[in-house]
Amino acid sequence: MTAPPLPRSTADARRATVVARAVTVFARHGYWATPVADVAAAAKISPAYVFRLFDGKLGLFLAALEHCFTRILATLDESADRSAGEAPAVVLERMGDAYAQLIADRDLLLLQVHALSAADVPEIAEALRGGYARVVTLAKERSGAPDPAVQQFIALGQLCHLIVAAGLQGLPAGWAQLLTAGMAHPDRGGG
Repeated sequence: MTAPPLPRSTADARRATVVARAVTVFARHGYWATPVADVAAAAKISPAYVFRLFDGKLGLFLAALEHCFTRILATLDESADRSAGEAPAVVLERMGDAYAQLIADRDLLLLQVHALSAADVPEIAEALRGGYARVVTLAKERSGAPDPAVQQFIALGQLCHLIVAAGLQGLPAGWAQLLTAGMAHPDRGGG
């Protein structure tokens, strides 16, 4: 008989809360402009306690970025599960649709954008490369698609970032319609 899982420690629970709040706070102001005190305030704990849980601001940002990639991977994996037995192109299309729904969460989207803007920090660049490596590997393995199709899947994901971050969906300008043609994204609710 298997023993029931042990309850999470207070530190583990606090760490999860702080990471969730960090995603939101870093998404609003980026790595460079966000003090740890702002994340601590959002999590309703002291900055000193945040420093006990994480290895400084960089450790906190990396944990938030890892949380972001974990959500992306789980979403893509679930979508692939629902598409089992379909053609590779169909699996990738459904994974893309699931991702488009996921980045309706502007915090998740903007954290990725801010991570790219801070990629001159070696640890952030390494975390980005690691996260994208896992996304590409999952897309390739779960879809069974050839490399060019996986490359296009990732490229369309980056186009989704642009469409959602810049609010291009529904703009009447010809250039915006060119970029958004065939792309559907959830309404971001004015936010």
